[in-house]
Amino acid sequence: MSIEQTSQNPSAKPRVAVVFGGRSSEHAISVSTAGSVLRAIDRDKYEVLPIGITHEGRWALASDEPARMAITDGRLPDVDQVAEDTEGQVVLPLGPGSREVVRTEPGTAPKALGEVDVVFPLLHGPWGEDGTLQGLLELSGVPYVGNGVLASAVGMDKEFTKRLLASHGLGVGRYTVVRPREWETEEGRAAVRERVAGLGLPVFVKPCRAGSSIGISKVKDLADLDAAIEEARRHDPKLIIEAGVSGRELECAVLEFEDGPRASVPAEVLVGGDYEFYDFEAKYIDSSEVRIPAELSAEETAEIRRQAIEAFEALGCEGLARVDFFLLEDGGWMVNEVNTMPGFTPISAYPKMWEASGLSYAELVDRLLQAALRRSTGLR
Repeated sequence: MSIEQTSQNPSAKPRVAVVFGGRSSEHAISVSTAGSVLRAIDRDKYEVLPIGITHEGRWALASDEPARMAITDGRLPDVDQVAEDTEGQVVLPLGPGSREVVRTEPGTAPKALGEVDVVFPLLHGPWGEDGTLQGLLELSGVPYVGNGVLASAVGMDKEFTKRLLASHGLGVGRYTVVRPREWETEEGRAAVRERVAGLGLPVFVKPCRAGSSIGISKVKDLADLDAAIEEARRHDPKLIIEAGVSGRELECAVLEFEDGPRASVPAEVLVGGDYEFYDFEAKYIDSSEVRIPAELSAEETAEIRRQAIEAFEALGCEGLARVDFFLLEDGGWMVNEVNTMPGFTPISAYPKMWEASGLSYAELVDRLLQAALRRSTGLR
């Protein structure tokens, strides 16, 4: 079936629009994730329409060439490298009456690309993972994989994630939030420094609405705080500063089945070499070790799986999430983050945890697509 045909024929394969890239600093990770998903989708079962969003926000028809989307020898992929043109733009329907996707180009008539049955949104960070794309798809009436508007927005904002988790009795670490206007006055800066001093050292300075460990600094001396804040502000005007935690860094994948969410075997992040924490290079360039399954007692494994599902439910998640934990030295648990669209790159922990739990990468992708096709948009 060509991309110009529609999927109105009930006997036709469902058409999946794989959307990736985006305007956030996690653009390259999204492209890499998309390459892995495109490689895994069963082409005997689904038709695929790859759509890349450039750094500037242009939606472009992309080549279906997963190999060009990989992180290779430290080279980060980009939508511009796989876009089929430099001027055309792909437009989704703006109302629920049609699922027709159109391609526009300066000086030519719009070209219909056919209808899509489901969207697999693989964007990370703001303008994609934060509920904005999900809201557009809700308005369009197009089913999509993963979390809805609210869970996506809350999961993207580390402050409100912690607030919701704490309200459900889940452990969270000590932190302070730096709002944009507060850092713009000397009085506000002094107040921030005082609050950070009260957290003790070290602290981690983070963009409040970003992922992939981009823009994060570990501060061991208050003299370095201002520089760390300025670095984080390059990615987000709102910051969160968290007290350092001593403990093991663990992750657990949650997937929604027909009978409700289930948790995978957990993983443990082992940061080695010269890295002081699990930053971008440790994750994606040097590939720090992730031990799957984590070496935990049966009781610890049961507890992390229970809390992962509880965190999933607390945020109102749908489809999937990865919940990150610290197992503290005193045996207590602390939830660090909830990732509503975890990475799906070849080295990402989320699919690897499910593979260790008996669900292959291809089966995982198929399950997510089938769940999205069954789910309606709108209030549910």
